[in-house]
Amino acid sequence: MGHLWFAIRWLHLLAMAFFVGGQMMLAAVVVPVARRSAGREVMRTVARRFGYGTLGALLALVATGTAMAFHDRLWGNGTFQLKLGLVVLLGALLLHVRLPERHEIEGVVFLLSLAVVWIGLYLANGYS
Repeated sequence: MGHLWFAIRWLHLLAMAFFVGGQMMLAAVVVPVARRSAGREVMRTVARRFGYGTLGALLALVATGTAMAFHDRLWGNGTFQLKLGLVVLLGALLLHVRLPERHEIEGVVFLLSLAVVWIGLYLANGYS
């Protein structure tokens, strides 16, 4: 059974790496290059493709995170509840895909994502 939980945590981390790492890649590399050379249509295509991957990553994060929360009995933990609240806020902000001109929302999504990762590592290392 230990291997199962190891695999679930691995999938959770892989999905998180795609979601947060993809945001970093877009902000640091894709957007600056595309703005100079490729134009809006390429940016829309890249954003749409990343959006599909993000949806898959988010589904994996919710499924594996829920399983781990039950397994580790975290639902009553205040630190976990803070993480969960930030995840809900993050989910609400991800609706910004309908407002692509609101770039400040993308920055807030990125900062919240980093905070969720920080709290997740905090919990994974036995702190609460």
